[in-house]
Amino acid sequence: MKGPVSRWPLLFRPGPGNTHAGESRAMSYTAESISVLKGLEPVRHRPGMYTRTDCPLHIIQEAIDNAADEALGGYCKHILVTLHADNSVSIQDDGRGIPVEMHPVEKVPTVEVVFTQLHAGAKFDKADGRSAYRFSGGLHGVGVSVTNALSTRLEVEVTRDGGRHQIAFSGGTVIEALQRLGDAPKKASGTRVRAWPDAQFFDTASIPASELERLLRSKAVLLPGLEISLTIENGTTTSWCFANGMQQYLAEQIDGELTAPIFTAENYAQAGDENFPLGSGAAWALCWSAEGNLARESYVNLIPTPAGGTHETGLRQAAFDAVRSFAEHRALLPKGVKLAAEDVFSRASYVLAARVLDPSFQGQTKERLNSRDAVALVSRMVRDPLELWLNEHPDAAKKIAELAIRAAQARSRAGQKVEKRKQSGVAILPGKLSDCQSEDIRRNEIFLVEGDSAGGSAKSGRDKELQAILPLRGKVLNTWEVDAGSLFANREVHDIAVALGIDPHPAQAPASVLDNLRYGKVVIMTDADVDGSHIRVLLCTLFYRHFPRLIELGHLYFAQPPLYRLDVPGHGKNRPPRKLYALDNAEREAMIDRLRLEGVKPDAIAISRFKGLGEMNPEQLWETTMSPDTRRLMRIRQPGADDATPVMNMLMAKNESAGRRAWMEANGALIGAEI
Repeated sequence: MKGPVSRWPLLFRPGPGNTHAGESRAMSYTAESISVLKGLEPVRHRPGMYTRTDCPLHIIQEAIDNAADEALGGYCKHILVTLHADNSVSIQDDGRGIPVEMHPVEKVPTVEVVFTQLHAGAKFDKADGRSAYRFSGGLHGVGVSVTNALSTRLEVEVTRDGGRHQIAFSGGTVIEALQRLGDAPKKASGTRVRAWPDAQFFDTASIPASELERLLRSKAVLLPGLEISLTIENGTTTSWCFANGMQQYLAEQIDGELTAPIFTAENYAQAGDENFPLGSGAAWALCWSAEGNLARESYVNLIPTPAGGTHETGLRQAAFDAVRSFAEHRALLPKGVKLAAEDVFSRASYVLAARVLDPSFQGQTKERLNSRDAVALVSRMVRDPLELWLNEHPDAAKKIAELAIRAAQARSRAGQKVEKRKQSGVAILPGKLSDCQSEDIRRNEIFLVEGDSAGGSAKSGRDKELQAILPLRGKVLNTWEVDAGSLFANREVHDIAVALGIDPHPAQAPASVLDNLRYGKVVIMTDADVDGSHIRVLLCTLFYRHFPRLIELGHLYFAQPPLYRLDVPGHGKNRPPRKLYALDNAEREAMIDRLRLEGVKPDAIAISRFKGLGEMNPEQLWETTMSPDTRRLMRIRQPGADDATPVMNMLMAKNESAGRRAWMEANGALIGAEI
């Protein structure tokens, strides 16, 4: 019979030294052990490091971005994208065309260099004016080379200098050398790329047409006058071209009534600007609404940034400064109300298109801007025009300020709810907490114990000097979708926070938020069954969502109580009776195998299974789970937000039941079950 095994495989993984040592293997380590991946082989070996692998849309976007960069520079007026029936995609533009002459250093056609070298492109050396692109989507230089590496076939046709040229690749290597196809009109120019994404690198080989449409439409919105067409082979053709599309685009995304008209403007650095390069700046459409959905989209040099970044931070700062200045100047702020940036921006919708000279992104997929100077750039470009607009439209500005004031008052009320259970800033410790005697935070430990029964055993068996016990009644509230202001309305969550001595905080909070932490180790101690695992998940959700610095700075642990006890009879003069404890099924079988080698018959071993912590007496609980000399703790590591947040949302959000079911059906084999 196999028992259930507690697992947490996805997000919170044990750190080094916290797991059982595996069998060591003798391995030779010589010069022949070192492999060097050439050309585009790194991309094919680890595609997830360079692009999305759920579908090929991102590698197609790289080619679209190159065409859009030509339009951004003023060299392209038309972009035609065709989604072929065989899942290939072609992108054609009337820009300058990729150079086809021999590269002076690589001694191969330049177009071949562009598509076969990871760090090759014309978007470097911007500061001295030698770049062919003043503003573009980044300096990675890996874009279309990744498209090439992950395609079974890629064709490039270039028209320039009175000729038509073609080259073909497969898996990143040239299969048809560059050749001249014929003459072309002298003034004709442009590039056509057709790619057949390799299905082995993606979850699905098909490109979602709806996402592709949104991408192309956004390019048209952000580049007034550019005509973009999408043709579905054997289907329809859709075209977009906007003279002033940003305002129209934002209006279509909002279904609630606007508090004030949409404010649309653009502002770029002029020649002689001492702080920012010529042409850098931003265009934006900004509005506020009291109800309904919010629309928030941002771009950097036409590259979508769904994860935001520093340019959005600059927009928030500018809006906050402008609205606060207006409210203070007009004496609109009630006594005791102090506006914060979150109050002003809580009901704001926007489309932001920043132009940054040398953008730095988080990851090759470029979903988040990391450039530090973008904060000051966007803030300065937006603030003055917004302040001027607010003063020119005082009625609209007053409504925006009132909206921010109501948000500030709601935030203040939520904060007051938290303070009601405190006296003069000093927390009242929960009555069920059995505190430790020591004040040495580095050595102190608190055990969050499932159930009063186990809590009683833990209180009796603990080291009173260093170990505190906080029993939990039942399952903790799922706090994934609970805001920080309402968090302490739950008694169990309130008691945990007060016992620890810390308040909820965001992931970006400084380490000082833990200055009042009362314990160096926070240990989650639950039964080794399904209910215990569920409580673990709920507590990890609480800490990850609302106390992330506790995890990041290494204070959170799982206790690992044993699932089995093996009573081994004595044999021989030197083998007295023993009691051994096994963490799980695998460890139990390993112990039996080891005892068999010692001469103990398996039939003589009495095996008992603990149904929960409450079945252990204080001595057993101390020896197996709480004693620093004999216990096994698993430290919980902080996962990356980009990886963890979508998974946590799927696991814990209220409206994700269909996604949870699909995940459980796909990953059910990871969890042991009784047979």
